[in-house]
Formats: sequence, C-alpha cells, structure tokens
Amino acid sequence: MPLRAVLLALCCLSGLAHAAPDNSDAKPRKAYFTLIIDDLGQNQPRDSRALALPGPVTLAVMPDTPHAADFARQAHKAGKTVIVHMPMDPATGPFAWHPDLPMDELRTRLQAALKAVPYAAGMNNHEGSKMTSQPEAMAMLMGELQARSLFFVDSRTSAATVAAAKAQAIGLAHVSRDVFLDDVRTPEAVAKQLQTAIAHAKKFGSVVVIGHPYPVTLDMLERELPNLKANGIDWIPIRQMIAQRANRAMPAHGKDGTYTPRP
Repeated sequence: MPLRAVLLALCCLSGLAHAAPDNSDAKPRKAYFTLIIDDLGQNQPRDSRALALPGPVTLAVMPDTPHAADFARQAHKAGKTVIVHMPMDPATGPFAWHPDLPMDELRTRLQAALKAVPYAAGMNNHEGSKMTSQPEAMAMLMGELQARSLFFVDSRTSAATVAAAKAQAIGLAHVSRDVFLDDVRTPEAVAKQLQTAIAHAKKFGSVVVIGHPYPVTLDMLERELPNLKANGIDWIPIRQMIAQRANRAMPAHGKDGTYTPRP
C-alpha cells in the first residue's frame, strides 16, 4: 500500500477514536435539592421541629402569626435562611394582597410584612392563585424586592402565575417551586411526593420542594432527609439553587428557559 494511503487510513482511525471516547470514568450528573417549609410562626412546637431539620432548610414565616418575629430571629441565629411567606388572595388578613387594592396599599402591606419578619432574605407567596396572575402588581412586587436586594420564590399555586416571569424580566434573583410534598396529608402520599422530588432532581438536575409543618410531613422529613446523600442528592441552600438555575425556567414552567404562564 502506498505511504500516502497508509497515512490517510491512520488519520481516519484516529478520528474515530476521538469521536467515541471512553466514558466509563465520567462523573454522574449532579442532582440538587432545596427545601422550603411554609406557614411558620403559628405553632411553636412545630416551628421548632422545622428549625431542627438537619440541613439548609429555608423557613417561610407568615407575617400575621403570633410568633413571626421571635421565630425569625431564632432561625437567623441558627444559621437558617428566613423568607416572608406573603399572604395573597384568596388569603386574608392585614398583610394580604388582593387585586382590588391600590398600588400604594399593596406597598404599605409589603413594607409591614417585611418589618414583621426580621432577617428575611426573600419572599414567597402564601396562596395567591388570584394575585400572582396580576401582571402589574407582580411587576411592582419584583421591583420592590430588587430594590431591597431580596429574592423571590414563586410557589406556583396556579399555572396562571406571572410572578416568576416578572422576576425574570428584570433579572431579579428567583426560583420556582417544582414539587409540593403534602397536598395530601398521609404518610404514603408525602413519602411518594419526596420520591417524585428525588426523581425530578435526577432527571432535570435540580428540584425546589415546598412542605408544611404538618406532623406527617415533619415525621417523614426527619426520617428521610439524612438519606438524601445516599440517594445521590445534594441538599443545597436556596441561594445556591438560585445561582444554579441562573433565573431560567424549568421545562415544566416554560420553554427554552423563559416562563410561559398558562391561562
């Protein structure tokens, strides 16, 4: 065989080798997990159990609860991330946002809620299926949070929410909830939802989970959270999750990283 043909054959073989590298030592895809516990500030024993969960749990404190300020201070002292669990229509109370309220009143209630929950690093919505679909109010809220260097978590209590979309539009640090743990309050249902969350993290690389301080939820979390690492899951603080997602929508919440609210 002529030398030129030999060299050409060797080059082709080399190209094939580079095209199909040995991936036997490739690192597995990371699977990140972030947990938020809502509705805190109402019941001291349950709040204490949530605070004692063994990891970087985010604690969402309702501003109109009897222990809101005291619990927020305890959580901050313990090194946990505190956020305001902001009541929104159909929620009621002195802090709740409703679509018929003027913008000045919404701002007044926002300021009062932030004052009621010291050390808050951000906010998520409590209920809000009506309010989070209001574009003007959500745009105002995201601007107010950005001015205070706070982040937002869209609890996604409605597929029609525009909250995360408005946060994304101005570059406000935010994430959206993927899995609720305890819409159904039975041990079997809550355990199944945790497995759904783990599967989501492994498929998409991350999962944002919201639960509540119900005894059935706390029982399951106290038992199962120490096993996350063995399941290949990295439990990370919410700020790290925000950085990980880089303000992009997950596939269930939008297309090509952009939020697309549904009617």
